[in-house]
Amino acid sequence: MPEIKETVTTSQDEGVTETGADVQRETRRVNTEVEPDHKTTASNIVWYIVGFIGVLLAIRFMLKLFGANPASGFVDFIYVVTGVLTAPFDNIFSVASPETGDVVRSVFEPSILVALVVYVLLGWGIVKLINLNRSSAVE
Repeated sequence: MPEIKETVTTSQDEGVTETGADVQRETRRVNTEVEPDHKTTASNIVWYIVGFIGVLLAIRFMLKLFGANPASGFVDFIYVVTGVLTAPFDNIFSVASPETGDVVRSVFEPSILVALVVYVLLGWGIVKLINLNRSSAVE
């Protein structure tokens, strides 16, 4: 949990107005500083990485589902980058892939969804390990 440090400064001024009345003024200043928590930072980094991987896998899934042309530069880039992430899951389900020279067609690849779920669960487990000694209210 981040450590919060509060500093309170109080000052008093006395004076006389133009009409001759005595005036007292009290000023109170509160300065709050929050020290960084390394566990929160590490947890956020893990979730950002998992989110980035999830977005890439979702884009790959949509491109495959809509039958995007792999000759396109962007589509090829996404397939190459995410191919490494989906390689362990490629043979879970038997999915027909078009042969070379065939017309590109829509392909439903449930292995991409399995990869997405596995990476999210891995990220969740890593964050739980990072926050092992924390109270449950902070997580």
